[in-house]
Amino acid sequence: MKCKRLILILLAIAPFMASAQYNIKNEKIPTWLFQVTYGYQFPGKDTKVLYDNNNSIGGGVFFKTAGNWLFSINGNFISGNSVNIAREALFGDILDSNGEIITGDGIYGSYALFERGAHFQARVGKIFNVLAPNPNCGFFVQGGVGYLYNRIRTEFGSYASPPPSMAGDYPYGYDKMRGGFAWSGEIGYLFLSNSRVLNFSVSLEFTQAYTKSLREWDFNMMAKDTNTYTDQYIGIRAAIYIPTYKRQPADYYYY
Repeated sequence: MKCKRLILILLAIAPFMASAQYNIKNEKIPTWLFQVTYGYQFPGKDTKVLYDNNNSIGGGVFFKTAGNWLFSINGNFISGNSVNIAREALFGDILDSNGEIITGDGIYGSYALFERGAHFQARVGKIFNVLAPNPNCGFFVQGGVGYLYNRIRTEFGSYASPPPSMAGDYPYGYDKMRGGFAWSGEIGYLFLSNSRVLNFSVSLEFTQAYTKSLREWDFNMMAKDTNTYTDQYIGIRAAIYIPTYKRQPADYYYY
């Protein structure tokens, strides 16, 4: 639902950023591009201690110059359904002798753990016009810098209330939230059709972030986490683009 809403917004504002009329088939053109993207990522370094593979969904705004340079700002939300950390290492003393959590209703609570996070960045790239239908697309490389954070989200079953030790702001002491400076690299293929109808890219990307805890207290450690971490994501990304340039009208019309 959120992706559909984002696409509708981009379609609505694209006409207001439209540039002059160009013949994309025969000339290199400057143009704004709106991007909607999906990635599937594999964790590395310290990230894989806590998390498994994840999905990354987001979007961005690009400017492609007449020299086929790319400048962009984009953001992606991280969502994973599998957490590797053991319950004992995460919740510690709030577990009973059976390794379960007793809810505020006095019953064993059903709960699930998820990875959540985001990555925001500015990027610069270059298009190499190889195996392309026009001079404006082909293989590309990009590099960028930005900010990345991740955390563990705990969700209890709807039929039970959270235990007192997980109510209010207490979950912040268990979510292992950390963030910091990140850099990334990407290599792939960008296709911009002559008709403006089909515009997409497929790429391999690498992201590495140097993070530290964003919480004042870790309940399981019974202290502030002062460690530093190297969070790493390696993934496959696909994107679609909405260009804003206007097509040059045909030279001849037949009736």
